[in-house]
Amino acid sequence: MDNVPIHLKVALTIKEAAEYSNIGINKIDSLLRKPNCPFVLFVGTKKLVKRKEFEQYISEQLII
Repeated sequence: MDNVPIHLKVALTIKEAAEYSNIGINKIDSLLRKPNCPFVLFVGTKKLVKRKEFEQYISEQLII
């Protein structure tokens, strides 16, 4: 089975989001822990990053 390229995925792992955005794993994890985070997706206890919402969030920020 071929892997889906990151830019085509709907949800990313924290590691994939870090590679995609060049933001550290720890920083992304801390952002996902914030209340009302617009790009967190829980699958059971696992946290995933909604790619499009994450891109939108990054484009609106000056400082992360």
